[in-house]
Amino acid sequence: MSGQSTHPRDLDGQIALVTGAAQGLGLGIAGTLAQCGAHVIIGDLQEEKAATAVNTLRQQKLIAEFLSLNIADSASVDRGFEQVTRSHGRLDILVNNAGVGQNVAAIAQLSDQEWQRVISITLTGTFYCCRAAARIMEKQDAGCIVNIASINGQNPAALVAAYNVAKAGVISLTRSLALELGAYGVRVNAVSPGPVYTEFNKTVMAQRRQSLGVSEDQMIERIRSAIPLGRWGEAEDIANAVAFLCGPKSQWITGEVVRVSGGLEGVSAAPPKRGHG
Repeated sequence: MSGQSTHPRDLDGQIALVTGAAQGLGLGIAGTLAQCGAHVIIGDLQEEKAATAVNTLRQQKLIAEFLSLNIADSASVDRGFEQVTRSHGRLDILVNNAGVGQNVAAIAQLSDQEWQRVISITLTGTFYCCRAAARIMEKQDAGCIVNIASINGQNPAALVAAYNVAKAGVISLTRSLALELGAYGVRVNAVSPGPVYTEFNKTVMAQRRQSLGVSEDQMIERIRSAIPLGRWGEAEDIANAVAFLCGPKSQWITGEVVRVSGGLEGVSAAPPKRGHG
């Protein structure tokens, strides 16, 4: 992220909370919104990483602060959002980016604990944040929510059913909330990223390549060659779409799911039969 921003400052003075923004896609989104003029609040559990992220943004003369937030805890979410409105008087933008990936496993072998872990953070956590933001934005008669979904939520991949279901739920939640908040002038949209090589993706990829018996480089190339535009995504690609949906040029867009994937619709490969020896 360069301090010399080429982004229009069309979010000047807006209060924007980005969850899970201490690293990866979330940090990229926070940086882009800040470059557009927003006062960015990094909501995360990782205090040290978040502090580093805030300092990096401030060194670029951007406005950022940290909010300790556990999206899987309803009370933590309510407290955090109340803190934002106490400090700033309003919340203009919420980007629900926080979530977890699933440990690769067939449904027949997927444990209760892993199912609950993924659903409770990635889907229920997004619900908690949407609900808290809705209460604030209804009173304001203004606001914008962007939920980070996934191409998996539209075209499920094998061996990550809990993640697929969680992201499909995020898409349904987005559309439901858009209907409910339209009368208040609040817009709710989702972005479905394709493959971006963040720490989040590296973890899942490592498990996938082991199950397929291929090297990391082979796996990276296999995915790259499946993307019509011929390259992996960058955090900036996703962040630019989010910034557009938060800005004045998307004022008549709500309830939409924008796929930002280089043209990749999903990973459809079915795994081979498992041995039961």
